[in-house]
Amino acid sequence: MQPLQPALFDVAEQVLFDDAEGGIRYRPGLIDGPRASRWFNELRRDAAWRSLQRPMYERVVDVPRLIASYALGSADVPAAVLEARDAIRAVVDAPFDSVGLNLYRDGRDSVAPHNDTLHALAPRQPIALLSLGDERDIVITPKPGVPGRRIRLPLAAGSLLVMSHASQLTHDHGIPKTRLPVGPRISLAFRARQPGTDLLRGYRPAG
Repeated sequence: MQPLQPALFDVAEQVLFDDAEGGIRYRPGLIDGPRASRWFNELRRDAAWRSLQRPMYERVVDVPRLIASYALGSADVPAAVLEARDAIRAVVDAPFDSVGLNLYRDGRDSVAPHNDTLHALAPRQPIALLSLGDERDIVITPKPGVPGRRIRLPLAAGSLLVMSHASQLTHDHGIPKTRLPVGPRISLAFRARQPGTDLLRGYRPAG
């Protein structure tokens, strides 16, 4: 498996997988460095980070990262989140109404391969993932029977990964642990959700 490396200063969109709803696409350099750094610092300081647990393999485990979530219409949304939403809406036409934030504190923090829960998402609407802070790899894997190759892609600060609703049926994605020396990273996942769905369904407070 060869890492997919975006060219230096390349801000063109890269199609990783295509489908009728737009597939999976990566756009490095959407947000300039100073603005991405400012958003990272503001969110690391001000977001309502929580340490959570969830059931896995017939036991309850700690989630290996910190999590925050907001309905975009609520009064407590950090200003950096709204700025990021507006920047993404300039290139992705979708009615985003919620955001989930992950703080990966170091290489031990991760998220296991998964697809988003489709019943909670508005049909045919994409998921837009903005990366801030240190670079971390995402691994995108075709599900059994789906043609294509496994991709390991470094997500740079200020980059945008857009995944179609349909791609959640064909591909898993995850952020693996790493032994390399890495600093903290924040991801912002913007979604259009079905009315009445819980932003943190399946999680519970740690401790």
